[in-house]
Amino acid sequence: MRHPTLQKVLWWLCLFVAPLVLVAIELFHPAGFTKVPGMYDYLSKPEPYDPKYKALGYFGPQWWFTLHMIQTPMVALVSIGLWMLASFTNASTNLVVLLLAWVSRVSTFVFFIYYTALDAIGGFGLARTILITESMKDKGALTPDQLKGVIDVLNNTWVDSWVGGVSSFISQTGSWAAFAAALLVALALLIDSKISLIPALLLIAFGWELQMSHTMPHGPIAFTSLLVAGIWIWRSNRSLIGA
Repeated sequence: MRHPTLQKVLWWLCLFVAPLVLVAIELFHPAGFTKVPGMYDYLSKPEPYDPKYKALGYFGPQWWFTLHMIQTPMVALVSIGLWMLASFTNASTNLVVLLLAWVSRVSTFVFFIYYTALDAIGGFGLARTILITESMKDKGALTPDQLKGVIDVLNNTWVDSWVGGVSSFISQTGSWAAFAAALLVALALLIDSKISLIPALLLIAFGWELQMSHTMPHGPIAFTSLLVAGIWIWRSNRSLIGA
């Protein structure tokens, strides 16, 4: 049996607070720096606003670390929110609805696992490595050739086909799983008459934009769509969350 108070707290935490935090931080998540000037050259120091890199600004590798340390638990909360949405079909007698909801749950699990891995490798893990490298450079603990070697390794890790920060197996798996989770739960709730067309489309928009990227501008659009969908569902059918 669901506890109404816990249900409401989780709803607002996972489908309002977490998306709102993610909207705010992704405004300062740059993109498009892989080739020019290169990952390390861009991320290793603060950068002013430049429309080529989308973000409103970049505050340096410490910000890259902080951003992803915040992003990781917020994505976990969003995953719980998607799982909660799927649970609203539990009483359905429609096998198609139940199947869509369960595949959405599986997709949500995959999304959570692979986005966490992505944040660990290309987010706060990469940030700490850059900070350590810069510190060693400043102390004279690395020769120019050693520094170049470290930078080359990090740049090549960033574009690695398995674990890289862009277009890798990890990033693509997490991104497409997010889209599948959102699309399938939207269809399940729509077919089961739990939500109307507009919040369903907002959920799908969330998944599609997040599949494109979680950086600026796709990330803020994605999480704004999820936030609005959550509010819309709460206002139109409060019984779903025990309100």
